[in-house]
Amino acid sequence: MKELMQGLRDSSIKAILEADDIELLESLRVKYLGKKGELTGILRQMGKLSAEERPVMGQLANSVRATIEETLEERKAAVHAAAMEAKLAAEAIDVTIPGDEIEIGHQHPMNQVLQQIKDTFVGMGYEVYEAPEVELADYNFTRLNIEEGHPSRDRSDTFYFTDDDSVLLRTQTSPMQIRYMETHKPPICMLAPGRVFRKDEADATHSPMFHQIEGLVVAEDITMGDLKGALISILQKVYGESAATRFRPHHFPFTEPSCEMDMQCHKCHGTGEIDGQTCSTCHGEGWIEVLGAGMVHPKVLENCGIDPEKYTGFAFGMGLERMAMGQLKINDLRLIFDNDVRFLNQF
Repeated sequence: MKELMQGLRDSSIKAILEADDIELLESLRVKYLGKKGELTGILRQMGKLSAEERPVMGQLANSVRATIEETLEERKAAVHAAAMEAKLAAEAIDVTIPGDEIEIGHQHPMNQVLQQIKDTFVGMGYEVYEAPEVELADYNFTRLNIEEGHPSRDRSDTFYFTDDDSVLLRTQTSPMQIRYMETHKPPICMLAPGRVFRKDEADATHSPMFHQIEGLVVAEDITMGDLKGALISILQKVYGESAATRFRPHHFPFTEPSCEMDMQCHKCHGTGEIDGQTCSTCHGEGWIEVLGAGMVHPKVLENCGIDPEKYTGFAFGMGLERMAMGQLKINDLRLIFDNDVRFLNQF
């Protein structure tokens, strides 16, 4: 029996040392030390031994079991270490190899101009305000002194949601004037950027969806001179001190007197032509309209509960896309909405 145990010890150690994975080592443990293993089978024969031999064989069996268990643990550790080393070698990273270049995004060119305009007006004391794009006709037209039958209320110009033409996509940012004056009392100094919607054909300077920036100032003794000074300041900030601009008389139902402000076309430089052909950006005018403005109409102030005898104010609405076109020398408004990265990466 002693020879059987020594043979088991030698053969098991040899098999364990040759094993090269954890599953095989576990199967060897079961084979040699399990309940039905070879060592257990030998121990079942101890009943045939004399009383003097049993303690000696018991000690030998415990020694064999301890040797096998110790060899198993050492081999498991070695196999695990080898597997980890192989895995690390396979996943090794050469830190000297240049990495993939990651493209970092940046603001859309229109947002760059918008942020510049907002920063300028906030620095002048204006508060930035937002309001719904889905608007009531009462705010978009009626309370702005735009009466029934006005061409701008026609279905050919405006996106309506209801059959009675009471709910629409706002056609201008001017309704935000009304909403602001309903909840704020003079002195008022407000700037409201946002999207507006009109049934315009898309071309180099028009789009059915575009952005406006509405400005409103209401206080005592506000004059047209204050309006002109504010607008010249912002255009010089956006386009530079040498920017060529002009004011033209105009008519808006919600301002009186009213005007429009034009910027010299950046493509043809005011000539209206390029190489003998009509400029496609300004359509031969030499100027591009960038905003409409004027003194707030007394009826508009009254509609918001503000006394026009005590307070006056001015308002303006500028087209953000056209402002961006002028500053960034973009010849076609449609490029701003195409989201072609070849175009956007230029700014």
